[in-house]
Amino acid sequence: MRFQGILYRALNPMRAREPLSGEGARLYGGRFNPRGTPALYTSMSVLTAIREANQAGSLQPTTLISLEAELDPIFDAEDPAELAAKGIDHALLGQGDWRLQMRRSGTSAGQDFVLRLIAEGYHGCASEASPKARAVPI
Repeated sequence: MRFQGILYRALNPMRAREPLSGEGARLYGGRFNPRGTPALYTSMSVLTAIREANQAGSLQPTTLISLEAELDPIFDAEDPAELAAKGIDHALLGQGDWRLQMRRSGTSAGQDFVLRLIAEGYHGCASEASPKARAVPI
């Protein structure tokens, strides 16, 4: 799939000088990237971007930016047929224990899947917000 439009990114103010570096994700890993792999976590919604960036505990100082993006190809992880074609179950991507998996084996199943997508030439993976981000009432 192709994406063209505005994306929002919420990040730690320490990273505000280089908001497109993916350095925080590279250092600590994320739901879809293992440590050592830079990644930009973005959203089509301001609220979701803020929720995703503040999943652990209460709201922390956050820098919010908007980006005009044109990305192709993007893997549509919300399309069951696309997932089936890649041999992956949607539940695997939403696993809330990715941090535990990462501690135990170095990477989580979702991280391994996205590394495959990168190797295949994808520039991103469109997925719903994490369960913790969806659960935060505003």
